[in-house]
Amino acid sequence: MSVEFWFLIGAVLVFWMQAGFAMVETGFTRAKNAGNIIMKNLMDFCIGTVVFSLLGYTLMMGEDTLFGLIGKPNLDLFTHFRDFIASPENGFTGASYFVFNLVFCATTATIVSGAMAERTKFSAYCVYSGVISLLIYPIEAHWVWGGGWLSALGFHDYAGSCAIHMVGGIAALVGAIVLGPRTGKYVRDKAGKVVKVNAIPGHSIPLGALGVFILWMGWYGFNGAAATTPSELSSVFLTTTIAPSVATCTTMIYTWIKNGKPDVSMCLNASLAGLVGITAGCDALDAVGTAAVGVVSGILVVVVVETLDLKCHVDDPVGAVGVHCVNGIWGTLAVGLLANPDAPAGLHGLLYTGEFKQLGIQLLGFAVVAAWAVITMLTFFTILKKLDFLRADPADELAGLDSSEHGLPSAYADFMPSVDKYTTSGGNEAPIVVTGTTPAAEAIPVKREPSFSGDGHKFTKVEIVFKEERLYALKDAMSRLGITGMTVSHVMGFGIQKGHTEFYRGVAVETDLRPKVQVDIVVSKIPVRDVIETAKSVLYTGHIGDGKIFVYDVENVVKVRTGEEGYDALQDVE
Repeated sequence: MSVEFWFLIGAVLVFWMQAGFAMVETGFTRAKNAGNIIMKNLMDFCIGTVVFSLLGYTLMMGEDTLFGLIGKPNLDLFTHFRDFIASPENGFTGASYFVFNLVFCATTATIVSGAMAERTKFSAYCVYSGVISLLIYPIEAHWVWGGGWLSALGFHDYAGSCAIHMVGGIAALVGAIVLGPRTGKYVRDKAGKVVKVNAIPGHSIPLGALGVFILWMGWYGFNGAAATTPSELSSVFLTTTIAPSVATCTTMIYTWIKNGKPDVSMCLNASLAGLVGITAGCDALDAVGTAAVGVVSGILVVVVVETLDLKCHVDDPVGAVGVHCVNGIWGTLAVGLLANPDAPAGLHGLLYTGEFKQLGIQLLGFAVVAAWAVITMLTFFTILKKLDFLRADPADELAGLDSSEHGLPSAYADFMPSVDKYTTSGGNEAPIVVTGTTPAAEAIPVKREPSFSGDGHKFTKVEIVFKEERLYALKDAMSRLGITGMTVSHVMGFGIQKGHTEFYRGVAVETDLRPKVQVDIVVSKIPVRDVIETAKSVLYTGHIGDGKIFVYDVENVVKVRTGEEGYDALQDVE
């Protein structure tokens, strides 16, 4: 297999990471915005391809000009196509370089989607995708990889901790700050001070996990595609495996100790954080240095996600800033600290050789690229906000961007949509706006059925609401008691369990609707007390939430098939 063939296969793996980002962002946000998330991840690649081919690629990889600040723009892709796809004596074809750099550009763009999810206008996101792929990413990437001034100094960012992940993470941070939090995320007092932080869990952890596994797989191409020898490729694969594994284990232990239970979503973030952390130095670190990167990444992602949310009140639904921005910075600096001269890159890290030079270059590179990203993205998002072009209308946000932006009632058409818990920014019930003219008595009618004079037997309905796992035990117990029929329904229950607090990404989760099972039994001959005591003995575990039993008088029972009523309708004997 030729090196150029592997180079292109690596580009395909990086493209496949778009699916991973889409799944992570969809799973970590609410179902009413799933279609919008998918559309944004699709379009930032498609729009990015258009503008990158027109100008972005040559700004990044064109002939060095303006003292290494930008590449010289040209239209060789369109005007000299034969030469563009011709195989040179050394290196790869222009077409291969174009595709490879395009998929990396798209990765930078898509990082922002999750941090600004659920409240950004789709049109604004499309403009953002064009701008970052046309100008912002290509210029700083030229400094790092296109023969620009940073690469001339010896700055090392093998696969993009700085040029891609830190830049995308900074854009995400700036965008989230300028845009503001989702409606209902923070409760403020009259003075505007945040007095409460609400957890808004994503709707599908399995989708998020699928996205992480897709991204991890794609990362072998992300980090390894530029490798030119088996030794270099195997070293890159090794470090790309160790760092996320160690980071995830670290986060699991850290959240387990901190919250009493290991946090699933944080561990998923930690895998990505470890991957981001090792991306710059995947060819420059040994196994020990890689493990150190993983440990720090696993702690950093938790601390940053929780600090942004609980202290800084920056709403980042998917943890993009903690994963990409902060760990991108850490990965960039880790090269200067932990590079081992025996690794393929042959760099001299401070902790291995005592030499400060590489760390100083890494610090300089981080500082100038970060400054470029902050200045350009802050200017861009501020202009969009001033033009009232950035944030979706509050009503559209509450309804869900699937509906308001795309005319999509639900991304899950066969499933019942969930009820949004947070309806106002203040956390209190908003006054209902009356827009119709139908009288209340007609809009919400109350019907009273006439009394029924039965056959003298007393009928009682016993309604039992409990945890689903006890259903078959209850059914068997009732059968032994002589109950031959019951109605089983899946319901959602709401209740407060005192002294029991769960956490989602470090934020206490308020009592919410929980899935339960409801069993309805109508009895006449069998004593009601026997039914109640049997149910209690089967369902009782000694924990809050075992269940509740309700008892009602029933006026009549009618068997539809035979027309029998009253006591006879309850008998199953034919």
